[in-house]
Amino acid sequence: MSTTSTDTYDQVGIREDLANVIYNVDPSDTAFLSMAPKTTAKSTLHEWQTDTYAAVSDNKAIEGADATFAAAAATVRLTNRLQIGQKTAQISGTLEATDRAGRDKEMTYQILKRGVELKRDMEHALVGLNNAKVTGTTSAARELASMQAYIVTNTDFNATGGADPTDGTGDNARTDGTQRAFTEGLLETVIDSIFTNSGEMADTILLGSFNKRAMNAFVGRATTTDHNVAAGSIVSAADVYKSDFGDLKIIPSRYSRSRDALVYKKDKWAVAYLRNMKTKDIAPVGDAERKQILVEYTLEARNEASSGIVADLTTA
Repeated sequence: MSTTSTDTYDQVGIREDLANVIYNVDPSDTAFLSMAPKTTAKSTLHEWQTDTYAAVSDNKAIEGADATFAAAAATVRLTNRLQIGQKTAQISGTLEATDRAGRDKEMTYQILKRGVELKRDMEHALVGLNNAKVTGTTSAARELASMQAYIVTNTDFNATGGADPTDGTGDNARTDGTQRAFTEGLLETVIDSIFTNSGEMADTILLGSFNKRAMNAFVGRATTTDHNVAAGSIVSAADVYKSDFGDLKIIPSRYSRSRDALVYKKDKWAVAYLRNMKTKDIAPVGDAERKQILVEYTLEARNEASSGIVADLTTA
């Protein structure tokens, strides 16, 4: 090569090659929150009612007999506390004035990012914690009860240390037991119980990645042939569990509690909002623009008997 050639090693002033895109591969999907019905709360203590039918009886009457009456069972009044979630962003005037790669307005980019982060935090609070509701004080935040604190009718837990919440009102968390492997028998026990105790059959299984893979190894999956798969494909996953009482969609979740398999009916759990997610301006400090994203919400357990939980599962 000629030593008199002008090349990039000698030049000054070549612009940097910075792609005008920002790549973020962190997970952002919120399976439970995205599927849950949305409703409205009117106070920091959200309340709703549930009811049940009388037990089936040997119902027969004598011809011409007088009618007999019994007191009707009262509805059950349940509650949950509203929890406030928040994220903030503060941008200096100088930063907003610069020419940045990958975004036009820095504050807009930061608010979009914080919004995704807040939704992930909400998912974690709803199904990722074993949490009882907390009233809160002027110095302590209110906390919502997670799904795990309401499910008591259809459960399978390890009796070695494990126990259901005391009453299914959200006032008490589950007691964790010794972890054990997830098996098809454990799942079937819960599904059978839901069928027996509820006229609303579950339609969803929400669980972490480790136990999603454990489901792929269930005997039913191993003996199934999928005629819709293209030739040459290797299939190891199950997307639907076909039980004796209906099909349940299997949803892997990054933010649900990994030691629990939640078996539930989507429309029997809702998220109630006192304040929908909203961005508000905060008074600037000096040369900095400030914003806050707020949401005030809770979980509504419309009737936990339609759902169940396989608890105390191994996660590795």
